[in-house]
Amino acid sequence: MKTSKFLVLILVLIFISCESEDLNEEIPEPVVLSPNIDIYEPDLLDKSYVLAIENGGTDAYLLDRAGYKIKSWNFAKKLGNDLEIMPDGKLLGIFKSDNPVFSFGGFGGIVKIFNTDGSEHWSFEYAGENYIAHHDVEMLPNGHLLIMVWERITAQNAIEAGIDVENDIFPEALIEVDPNSDKIVWEWHSFDHVVQDKFQDRINFGEVNQNPQLIDFNYNPMENGDIMHANGIDFDPVNNLIYISVNFYHEVWVLDHSTTTEEAKTNRGGNYNKGGDLVYRFGNPTAYKSNFGTRLFNNNHFPNFLEKNEIGAGNLLIFVNKGLDDELSTVYELDLPENFDMKPDTDLEPKIVWQFGDPDLSFGRISGAVRLKNGNTLICEGDFGYWEVTSKGEVVWKYNGLGEASFWRGYAYGAESEEIKALGLD
Repeated sequence: MKTSKFLVLILVLIFISCESEDLNEEIPEPVVLSPNIDIYEPDLLDKSYVLAIENGGTDAYLLDRAGYKIKSWNFAKKLGNDLEIMPDGKLLGIFKSDNPVFSFGGFGGIVKIFNTDGSEHWSFEYAGENYIAHHDVEMLPNGHLLIMVWERITAQNAIEAGIDVENDIFPEALIEVDPNSDKIVWEWHSFDHVVQDKFQDRINFGEVNQNPQLIDFNYNPMENGDIMHANGIDFDPVNNLIYISVNFYHEVWVLDHSTTTEEAKTNRGGNYNKGGDLVYRFGNPTAYKSNFGTRLFNNNHFPNFLEKNEIGAGNLLIFVNKGLDDELSTVYELDLPENFDMKPDTDLEPKIVWQFGDPDLSFGRISGAVRLKNGNTLICEGDFGYWEVTSKGEVVWKYNGLGEASFWRGYAYGAESEEIKALGLD
């Protein structure tokens, strides 16, 4: 009898002890969400910070997932669109010139790098009577900067080249700048790679659909001369290739960066021995009058190449602003071919391996998407804010800008990333 009472006493003491330990455990404080958060699923979302870039404004800020700004930047000049945090914590961005000669949407003119304390580290202005930097800038592995440029082609030169226009045009070019010397060390010009089928007695005459490596400058004769309106670049460091989103052609063009500047003017040289001709193109076969392949794009932004150390390696994410039959937007992940075989009369379109759309996802300009470390995708909807969705299409996070601004893009930085540590935010 005494033994039974003793055992009961032991059990009671153990229970009280365990209950006491539970009471002493730290209970995590509930997350207080900002008014900007519409959806928050903490068990499914990525824990990264989001760099929110206001479109054409003077502000950018780093958001935590509760929707609060943990660091903000305010610039003296308006953004020309892109802005990124570099591994050393410096900011790289493109900004607007004060008095541009031509100012299509997304114009810039000045590329700047800022130190972590906000002071200016470097500035390079590329804006004049006949050219202006615009939309996007990319830091290359060699420390050089790849900059997107509009350049003036006079109406006379355009007409001689077989382009059906009456005014000057402003097609795309790329320059590579060494920030140590401010020298342009590489160039590519779309005007060096024209094909046209309108004027048999002029240069560049040929069958457009038999030359997919060349560009039909008569595809989109805009009255103001902005005939291409490229809006984003990305770089494949393994294959030394440049991806450029060309909005008015509804395509992505792929260029060989291994060429010299002289080779880039021709159709010979470089790793692919195509010079500056297109190594690959996709999104809209009608841009080169092809009857093969299904058109995917209707205005497109941010050709985001997924490098080999990321989930979805070797694929490409892109934001398509409008459906072909409606105004809804779609994010695609595309499986790019291993070999870029640009034979005429063949289907050149990549395979869709993942896509996301929603009745509430719809904006005809800007926007983009990045793949997160946990496999989710962060989407910038330009007139709304930011979404995070899983590979199954579940929406696990939404940040609403509440109409205060429109957003160019968003980039994600993990708490353990070099960028965040360099900013002292880890």
